[in-house]
Amino acid sequence: MTTYTEDTTEYAPELPVRLRWAEHAPEVYKAMIRLDTAARKELDPKLYELVKIRASQINRCALCIDMHSKDALAAGESVERIVQLNAWEESRHFYTEKELAALELTEAVTVLTDGFVPDEVYAKAEKHFQETELAQLISVIAVINAWNRFGVTCRMTPGHYQPGQHG
Repeated sequence: MTTYTEDTTEYAPELPVRLRWAEHAPEVYKAMIRLDTAARKELDPKLYELVKIRASQINRCALCIDMHSKDALAAGESVERIVQLNAWEESRHFYTEKELAALELTEAVTVLTDGFVPDEVYAKAEKHFQETELAQLISVIAVINAWNRFGVTCRMTPGHYQPGQHG
């Protein structure tokens, strides 16, 4: 007879948070929450979360990857599409043309390697989004990049977020 034993795997300890910036800059934190709320209006919740996950992957913000993956699942996104997101170019068949345009724009705005967003990337997004929706999408990309910078710089710890906790 097999008996259940508790998992005794010992994981590495969490890295300490460098600075709880929201506690020391509460007005900035509140303004970021308001900005985030305003940016997400009119966007599909799944698309919103995919964009946030992808930018967070690029910026290596573990807290935001954790948070937005959980929120995406809670919004009905599939595990498979979240897992494939880091390789979306090779996994294009998991996404709509509109989502692909949003992901490509997300990467262009997040990286800004050449100092600008290429015309062809912008034109593709413009083809799939009405101007108001495109403005909201660009806003979401800018906001998640700001959140990522707070999370990475202050070494915010992933793993404790519950879906909808900040939404």
